[in-house]
Amino acid sequence: GSQGIIQIADDVVAGISSLAATKTKGVAGMSGGITEGWAKRVGGKSATRGVSVEVGQLEAAIDLRIIVKYGEKIHEVAQEVQKNVKEAVETMTGLRVVEINVKVEGVEIQETDEEDRIK
Repeated sequence: GSQGIIQIADDVVAGISSLAATKTKGVAGMSGGITEGWAKRVGGKSATRGVSVEVGQLEAAIDLRIIVKYGEKIHEVAQEVQKNVKEAVETMTGLRVVEINVKVEGVEIQETDEEDRIK
C-alpha cells in the first residue's frame, strides 16, 4: 500500500535553484526585475528573487533571471546555470526537471580598487 504522498513546496525548489545558480561561475547574482510574461507565470508571488518555479508531483519547471559578470561568455554561463540547477534540484528533491529557462537580464560591471587608487 501507498504510505501517502510527498510534496515539495515551490519555495524549496526555488531556494535550491537560486543557490545553485548564484554559485555558478560567472553569475553575479539573481535579477529582481520581473518582466510582464514571467510575472504572470509566477502568479504575482515572487518568493525567491529572480526565480519562479512550477512544481508538480513528479516534475518541475524553473525560470531563472540572472545577472552575469562582465567579461564572461554569457551563453556559456547560462548553459552552466541550467546544468547546475537541474543537477541540484533533481539530486535534492528527486523531482524531474523538465525545463529550465534562463533569462540574462544584465551584466555586472565591477569597479576595481586599482582604479580608485590611481585617482
